[in-house]
Amino acid sequence: MSQARIMDGTALARRIVEETAEKAADLTARTGTAPCLATVLVGEDPASVTYVRMKQNRCRKAGIESRHVALPAGTTTGELVGTLRELSADPGVHGILLQHPMGPHIDERAAFEAITPEKDVDGVTFASFATMSFGLPGFVSCTPGGIMRLLDEYGVDPAGRRAVVVGRSAILGKPAGMLLLARDATVTYCHSRTADLSAAVREADIVVAAVGRARLIRGQDIKPGAVVVDAGYNAGNVGDVDFDSAVERASLITPVPGGVGPMTIATLLEQTVDAAARQLGV
Repeated sequence: MSQARIMDGTALARRIVEETAEKAADLTARTGTAPCLATVLVGEDPASVTYVRMKQNRCRKAGIESRHVALPAGTTTGELVGTLRELSADPGVHGILLQHPMGPHIDERAAFEAITPEKDVDGVTFASFATMSFGLPGFVSCTPGGIMRLLDEYGVDPAGRRAVVVGRSAILGKPAGMLLLARDATVTYCHSRTADLSAAVREADIVVAAVGRARLIRGQDIKPGAVVVDAGYNAGNVGDVDFDSAVERASLITPVPGGVGPMTIATLLEQTVDAAARQLGV
């Protein structure tokens, strides 16, 4: 069997950002207001600081204003909730991104729920999960949304296929499964307590790895011809899938880096401009 075709998230994300920049420029010209994304960071986790800075740079390139709110590591849940509610009420802010992790002393769910759904461009609130699950208008979780765009770009129709999602986080695994289900895939969720994970993966026509364990999914467990989407990112620039062995059996596979990651940010920027358009009534 020939090697899998690589699903190039970098190239697709570049195209989405270019289209988003055009929409942002048009919106700014028509309303006199540029789309604005507020990023909120608690503490100074080096990876988070780098990630937020990268998002700010991408915003600039897409014609989106970026407002950064840096809070000290000792910020309480109540203080963070207050900040997010202020941003939610600010008409000059169209989208809000709360960077995580936030520290064990923060009630993460309470913080997310302080973001008004109209500005939840990262798709992290209960309301966003509900609209995703029911196929209603709203904002998708950015990484799962990016995954679906990649599947569409490479002509992968989930309808009737068996999809196995390895991971059940509230902003990645669970919404990824719901978006696949909405497209008529038969979805199985697997996780750290799944008995015989290999057996489940071997049945999958589509594998979404989103568990955060380096090279957990082995090539020998990939069904020949399956589509493999690796949403994991671990130390050493490796994903949750053992790429070198999986590429020999899959038909399509995402690399790490350069697969799902760029799509996450592209989806965030696109949803920010969409949120601004809705709020500005155009």
